[in-house]
Amino acid sequence: MEKRFVYADNAATTQVSKPVLEAMLPYMTEHYGNPSSIYSMGRKAKRDIENARLKIAETLGCGASEIYFTSGGSEADNWAIRSCVLSMAEKGKKHIITTAFEHHAVLHTCEYLAKQGFEITYLPVSENGLITAGQVKDAIRSDTALVTVMYANNEIGTILPIPEIAGVCNEKKVIFHTDAVQAVGNVGINVKEQGIDMLSLSGHKIHAPKGVGALYVRRGISLPNLIFGGAQERNRRAGTENVPAIIGLAEAVSSACADIPGKVRKVTAMRDRLIDGILPVECSRLNGGRDNRLPGNVNISFLGVEGESLLLLLDMNGICVSSGSACTSGSLDPSHVLLALGMPHEVAHGSLRLSISDETTDEDVDYIIEVIPKVISRIREMSPLWEDIINGEKDMDSLLKWVSPVRKMVNQ
Repeated sequence: MEKRFVYADNAATTQVSKPVLEAMLPYMTEHYGNPSSIYSMGRKAKRDIENARLKIAETLGCGASEIYFTSGGSEADNWAIRSCVLSMAEKGKKHIITTAFEHHAVLHTCEYLAKQGFEITYLPVSENGLITAGQVKDAIRSDTALVTVMYANNEIGTILPIPEIAGVCNEKKVIFHTDAVQAVGNVGINVKEQGIDMLSLSGHKIHAPKGVGALYVRRGISLPNLIFGGAQERNRRAGTENVPAIIGLAEAVSSACADIPGKVRKVTAMRDRLIDGILPVECSRLNGGRDNRLPGNVNISFLGVEGESLLLLLDMNGICVSSGSACTSGSLDPSHVLLALGMPHEVAHGSLRLSISDETTDEDVDYIIEVIPKVISRIREMSPLWEDIINGEKDMDSLLKWVSPVRKMVNQ
């Protein structure tokens, strides 16, 4: 098959869509006024920011005054968690509940707060990457300040039972925050109906530019200043607003949520075809179950394969994906998400995340299915671990229980 270019890393970032770009351009070239200025160009920019805020609020089912613009999901997570627990600490509540496989924006914030005297409970996740509302209920204490659980996992795509978890928190009168960066546009979300107190989202996951996001905070929750120095974001986040990005974010949120059922049907069909086309590779494993999974997420581990080599060879074949090994950060440690499932390092190291979108084509799927088995075979030809597995030279029972059988061994 002829080499082509396939972008399958939409969970990392997305291309800015044409409607979003067209919505943004006038605010770079014509309507470039400072929203804090009193002349007409400035007033228009301010008015359009508020219209964008209302557009996002209506999509999420909340009031415009409950939406705050940020630089992205990580800032929104930090602001939500730190502001909430610091205010609750004044009431003697210094306990936080989260999960073991949250995004690092949450985990590192919790690690910081632990050094400040807060106690963190990290809920364990099942082998399929799920937690239950019952786990949350059992973990809540009289001094619990906050529960923060992601809506959908960014690596293995599992969708967590957020309305049920929020219901438990509401019953126990504990504030509930969810990182919904991967969920917005893929799952129907209404913060009021689902009982969510705070929610983080990011633009560049839904075809808006990088560097813009939003935080929903239910009216009545105290939100201290994030940045001092100006009256922007109702005196809580100083700094001249990034008007083009905010306009783009509103367009992206509205477009992403316009027909979620239709998008889910289309993307899920391609996702399932990818899974069915790749899993026949021996000693492979789908990470996270097929049910309760983001429509565009495929995360598969291959025993006897290093994630860094897998990424490089796929890139040579024109396919952009992510791996469970954090090779881009200079670390060869396997993904904390996969380790949280209980997966051995040897299996977690060889993981591959493909994240497709409604812009992915059937031809893209065909090409991926064609290339991956060839790349896996090439890497395994050079892998000492794979040679040991094939030759049965060491006890591999603890590894093989995580993956599909080795056909060469089964046929002996």
